Amino acid sequence: MTIVLQSSNFLNSSTSCRKGFIRANINTPNNQTYKISLPRLQKRARLAQEQELISVFSTSGSPIEKQISPSRRSDPLVIEKLYAIKEAVADRVEMHRNIGEQRSQWSSMLLTSINGITLAAATMVGIAASSSGDSVLGLKMSSTLMYLAATGMLVAMNQIQPSQLAEEQRNAARLFQALYNQIETTLSIGHPLSIDVKEAMDRVLALDKAYPLPLLGGMLEKFPSSVEPAVWWPQQRRRQPKRVNDNWNGWNGKLEEEMKEIMGVLGRKDQEEYIRLGEKALKFNKFLAMSGPLLTGLAAVGSAFADHSPHGSWAAMLGIVGGALASVVNTVEHGGQVGMVFEMYRSNAGFFQYMQESIESNLTETEMERRENGEVFELKLALKLGRSLSDLRNLAAASLSKGEEIDEFGSKLF
Repeated sequence: MTIVLQSSNFLNSSTSCRKGFIRANINTPNNQTYKISLPRLQKRARLAQEQELISVFSTSGSPIEKQISPSRRSDPLVIEKLYAIKEAVADRVEMHRNIGEQRSQWSSMLLTSINGITLAAATMVGIAASSSGDSVLGLKMSSTLMYLAATGMLVAMNQIQPSQLAEEQRNAARLFQALYNQIETTLSIGHPLSIDVKEAMDRVLALDKAYPLPLLGGMLEKFPSSVEPAVWWPQQRRRQPKRVNDNWNGWNGKLEEEMKEIMGVLGRKDQEEYIRLGEKALKFNKFLAMSGPLLTGLAAVGSAFADHSPHGSWAAMLGIVGGALASVVNTVEHGGQVGMVFEMYRSNAGFFQYMQESIESNLTETEMERRENGEVFELKLALKLGRSLSDLRNLAAASLSKGEEIDEFGSKLF
């Protein structure tokens, strides 16, 4: 608001005539503008607006609360249950990590011990074959006993496969950690449901079954008749809760077609490739597991009959060469961690099966509002496959145009 103050137009006007000149003094108008603010009026207007907003929110609820259905309201009991599951999952993460480190140490210590015993026995056979006297019998008996001990230890070690046991525990710790992070995300976002509790419980039990801790009675089969992908998720997949006013949910016909093509690529290329590699690793591991004890057993027989006779010299050679070959086989099998490689291939095949089932569960859900958000699901899939969104779409387009003749694998991570 402005107030204009104007003085008189002409003040002190005077004229004088002096010596023929006319002189006039004229004062120009004096206009001044003053700005006067009214803070009290503005403050009162803001207070009135705030009071009006508070009254609207208190009577009708916030816009966010309006979008949340009554079934999505926070339940203190549900939150308490999720925290209990979260604590149990954290304990399992630590447990599997500790046991994984322990079994990894088993592998290295047993490998060193068995190789040391085998090479010492082979050395004794060589000394016994080249010497004479009363000490020969003692050397022969010592080498034979050491070979028999190495054979028994190798049978036990090949049966439990410590490197494979360690890999199982590492996978279990990683998957339990992922479940822990998912529960944390659910709690941080808020509004957990009882179905979230059930899903978390099912996943914990499925992981316990897929990666058991005990060795006796519950250990996974180390030499199965066929290679099956590892399964660590519940077979009964839960349905997503309905979202209010979300009929589209990020899905469209083009995205569904892309997901179908990617699912086909993962099944035809990635999963089949890792199953094929797993079968090769399993066959190689079986051969090594049978060869090691067989060689130490033959070496034990040769050391028992080693002497200076013609037949005894061949027996001594069998004892020496058998022990040396057994050390090589043992080093390749357990030093090279062939069992761990087989478990890694089996786990990777299970990962691609899990991705296929995740895509299929969303595509088979007829109610769009019950699906996981399409854009978020596409982003998660791209990250898990080590691709960008544009790269993922290009893969789907290549699969659509080439079909089964496509040479590209779905995953770029492994």
